[in-house]
Amino acid sequence: MKTRDEVVAVFSGGGTGGHLYPALTLAEALRALRPDLRAYFVGAERGVEARVLPERRLEHTLLTVEGFRRDRPWANLPVLRALLRALLELGRLFRRLRPHLVVVTGGYASGPAGLMAAMMRIRLVVQEQNAVPGLTSRALSLWAREIHLAFPEARDRLPRPARRRVRISGNPVRPPTGLGRREAAGRFGLDPHAFIVLVVGGSQGSQALNRVMLEVAKEVAAGRLSQAARLEILWATGPAHEESVVRELSDAGAPKWIRATGYIEEIPDALATADLAVSRAGAMATSEFLAWGIPAILVPLPTAAADHQSRNADALAAAGAAIHLSEDHLTPEVLWNEIIRLARDRFRLDAMAAAARERGRPDAASEIAQALARHLPPAAGLEEGQGS
Repeated sequence: MKTRDEVVAVFSGGGTGGHLYPALTLAEALRALRPDLRAYFVGAERGVEARVLPERRLEHTLLTVEGFRRDRPWANLPVLRALLRALLELGRLFRRLRPHLVVVTGGYASGPAGLMAAMMRIRLVVQEQNAVPGLTSRALSLWAREIHLAFPEARDRLPRPARRRVRISGNPVRPPTGLGRREAAGRFGLDPHAFIVLVVGGSQGSQALNRVMLEVAKEVAAGRLSQAARLEILWATGPAHEESVVRELSDAGAPKWIRATGYIEEIPDALATADLAVSRAGAMATSEFLAWGIPAILVPLPTAAADHQSRNADALAAAGAAIHLSEDHLTPEVLWNEIIRLARDRFRLDAMAAAARERGRPDAASEIAQALARHLPPAAGLEEGQGS
């Protein structure tokens, strides 16, 4: 039960880590400004938050909801029924919590919380990560007090009445750990003087990137692709793929210039070592590359909703910060040639890094948190108009 003077903010976003982790980062940043804040999370039973929120022992409610099926509109009746049940459950929850603010970070898991905030006239803020705003963000932007965007290109894809409330804030990425390149490289067994390529395919890994990288390793071992001097690869395969990738690398002679691991928990340490990234084009991954000024070769996930990863990659390629390779054209030769070309062209690599830094917003989490704090009542002991 909420006490009379308790300050409560609800954070809702999930289904995937790309929507959940921004909510977690914003809650942490807001708590740093307002230690008196009670942060409460709302997500979906089928999302990654069903594992992460209990692991972190965060107050939360999980709803039985799922995303709308755009390819089969006639199959959405059960989805609508689940949404109505979720709204009834949230109505009871919000009457008990009486939140001052609801922050949604996208994905189907955040829809019910945003709708309930609108119906109960609770202050609502939307944070959208992608160049193409999702259906949930577009709908909720009509009632939001503020809409924080990472990509300026997303503004014109919102409903016209919402655009005047847009702020281009960047995505809330985790801050640097403070490690230097030498120490960070040492943590992964890498040579800090080498040209280091970070290969990541999201938290679950990418089968397409894994397949191509294995072929690269085999072709280099066989002498059919040239090996670049002092080039090393740090490769996050995804936990489910680690065993098979390590086994195939062993069959290819266990090349010492490749370090394969299932998952990189402290991604800021890996970013501190990287000269170049090869990745899917998810919003949070690309925002981390920009914040660190890391050039990237982006291979968008072709099945991403509304093809938003391709739009992310297009925007960053147009800005000069990345190279967009479609999965249809991805071969070991194409990928390896791009990597080698960039490793040998310091001028182009530096230009891409500068373009990345220009788009990067490393302080986005604290900046958005400061904006969120202005929607909360003053902290106890402060006069009206002081503090946040």
